[in-house]
Amino acid sequence: MKNALVTGGSRGIGLGIARELGVSGYRVAIVATRPEEACPETTRTLNEAGVDYAWITADVSRQGDRQRIVDEVYSLFGELHVLVNNAGVMAKERCDILDMTEDSYDYVMSINTKAPMFLTQLVARRMMEQPLQGAKRGTIVNIASLNSAVSSIRRGEYCVSKAGVSMITQLYADRLAPERIYVYEIRPGIIKTDMNLKVRALYTEQIENGLLPIGRWGMPEDIGKAVRALCSDDFCYSTGTVIDVDGGFHIRRL
Repeated sequence: MKNALVTGGSRGIGLGIARELGVSGYRVAIVATRPEEACPETTRTLNEAGVDYAWITADVSRQGDRQRIVDEVYSLFGELHVLVNNAGVMAKERCDILDMTEDSYDYVMSINTKAPMFLTQLVARRMMEQPLQGAKRGTIVNIASLNSAVSSIRRGEYCVSKAGVSMITQLYADRLAPERIYVYEIRPGIIKTDMNLKVRALYTEQIENGLLPIGRWGMPEDIGKAVRALCSDDFCYSTGTVIDVDGGFHIRRL
């Protein structure tokens, strides 16, 4: 059996990824800031799907917690074959970049960018010691955003943080390829989660007016299926690859 670690796995895209990997046969360690008992809907979803999972309550922005996450996962599972760096936050308040505060910038960067940089470092060191399973030792998938490459001046810190995730993907893909650990980036588009509740009506109107070639909201399971595919042995001549799961938003159109 293969084992996976998904940060930010208690809801939204992270839950969609955890569920999809779980029904595909992975044991899944879910990292969340809230304890399991505070997330009954999540546990119901996972249990109804028959997912074999463990729950780790931790804050990925903290160095000590990142080390504890890795220690707990290897204590529980023995080996780790998949790391999905999904945990992420929006700016504390959407505002013009000229009004952005350093406090908000530091908050977003600590979770969205610093955490995957150093959690990947910890996991990669352990993965390198593992024997090959199939065609590789491990897979690392970073969940970035369309804002890795698309400007949004009312959430500048988020854009910068996700652009950083893109470079993290390239750096680790380069470093770990000789170790048969492959690293990928998924850029979700407009995905229906609680993170965009405040702007849901606006996005719905834009989608209905032709914003996306595939004219619907993305769902967390759309991201989960892409992660599942990348974690297979079917992409072992690819690393550092970016997959846009955005309804075709990235296509330049006249």
